[in-house]
Amino acid sequence: MSLNLKPLADRLVVEPKEREETLPSGLVLPETAKEKPQEGVVLAAGPGRRDDDGNRIAMDVAVGDVVLYAKYGGTEVKMDGKKLLILKESDILAIIE
Repeated sequence: MSLNLKPLADRLVVEPKEREETLPSGLVLPETAKEKPQEGVVLAAGPGRRDDDGNRIAMDVAVGDVVLYAKYGGTEVKMDGKKLLILKESDILAIIE
């Protein structure tokens, strides 16, 4: 998928990982019962924010990282039928290794 979004400053474009829809017992969860995903893959990253002196502060997160993010953080957008999130770097809680 070619991404036509270029995040600015300390923003990231993340593709949420959807959770399993079927429980180990075989029950299928409807869309309304599923929890909002909090894990995703970074598809694009901005150059980083600037400090008070105008110097660029590098991002700790890179393209391809699998991250854990705040449950209700970011802005949801749809591109090519896929749900994507635009998050600030401060909404990222951890990088999953």
